[in-house]
Amino acid sequence: MIVDMPATDTRSVAKRLVKLRESNGVITTGRVLTLVVCTLDSSEAEDAIDAANDASREHPCRVIVLARGDRFADTRLDAQIRVGGDAGAAEVIVLRLQGDLVNHESSVVIPFLLPDTPVVAWWPRGAPEFPSKDSVGRLALRRITDSTFAPDPREAIGKRLASHAPGNTDLAWSRITYWRALLASALDEPPYEAVDSVTVSGLREEPALDILAGWLAARLSCPVHRRIGELRVELHRPTVSIAISRPQTGRTATLSRTGEPDQRFALARRETKDCLAEELRRLDDDEIYAEALSGIAKVTYE
Repeated sequence: MIVDMPATDTRSVAKRLVKLRESNGVITTGRVLTLVVCTLDSSEAEDAIDAANDASREHPCRVIVLARGDRFADTRLDAQIRVGGDAGAAEVIVLRLQGDLVNHESSVVIPFLLPDTPVVAWWPRGAPEFPSKDSVGRLALRRITDSTFAPDPREAIGKRLASHAPGNTDLAWSRITYWRALLASALDEPPYEAVDSVTVSGLREEPALDILAGWLAARLSCPVHRRIGELRVELHRPTVSIAISRPQTGRTATLSRTGEPDQRFALARRETKDCLAEELRRLDDDEIYAEALSGIAKVTYE
C-alpha cells in the first residue's frame, strides 16, 4: 500500500502511519533498526528504496528516505508512506524536502525514529565530507557512504581516512568481500612464504580496487602497486605467483598459480543491495576497514 501526503507536516505523517498500522495490522515489533537514507533528489530515491527493501528482508527495519530538493524554493514537505508488499519487510517513509527543511534534515527525521533501536544512516550519493559530524550522521550508530558514485571515486576513497570515525564504512569495502576471501584462501596454501610484492590493476574510477590495495598493503607489509588496466590482482612470492583476474563486466574469475592448473570461481560484481545488507549485519566499528584506509597511503600508483 502506498499513501501520498502532499504539502504535509511530520505530525500528520506520524498520525497517518499509526492509523495504517492499526487498520492493516502492520506493526513495528521485530524491527531491528531504523535506516535513514539521505538522497540528493526524488529521482535517486527509488533506486535507494529498492536496495533498502531488498536488504530489509534480512534486516526488518523502518526506512526513512530523505529526498532533498531545492533549498531555495518555498518550504514544503511532501510525504509518502509505503507498507505491506510495497515495502519489502520494512515500512518506508519517503520525505521530500523543499526550502529551509533541507537545512534541518535531522529535525524532520527524529519524530519517525523507532524507540530503543539503533539508527543507521546511508548516503547512496553525495555523502558529506565528515559523515559523523552531519546532522543526520550524529543520530546514527553506523554511517554508510559509497565512494563509487562520487565525482572522483579515487579521491573520495582516499579522503575517507581523514573523516573516519567509529561506525563509518563505505560500500566500496563491501564490494571486495569475496575478493578478499579468495585472496586469503589462496595465501593459506603451501608454500607458506612471505609475499614480496603485489600488483592491483583495473579501472581508475573503481575505488573498491584502491581500498583492496590498501588492505593488502596494511596486512602484508610489502610493496603494493596500483595500475590502470585489466581487472587483476597478482601476489608474488619467492617461488610462486598467484593471480586472480576477471573481465571488467564478467561474472567468473580465474585463479592462476605457478605450476598448477587454473581454477575458476563465480565472482560477479556485487550489487548495492547485497553490499548494504552485509553492512547492516554489524553495528560495531570495523577496525579492518579503518586499517585498509590507512594502507592506501602505502600504495604506489603507476
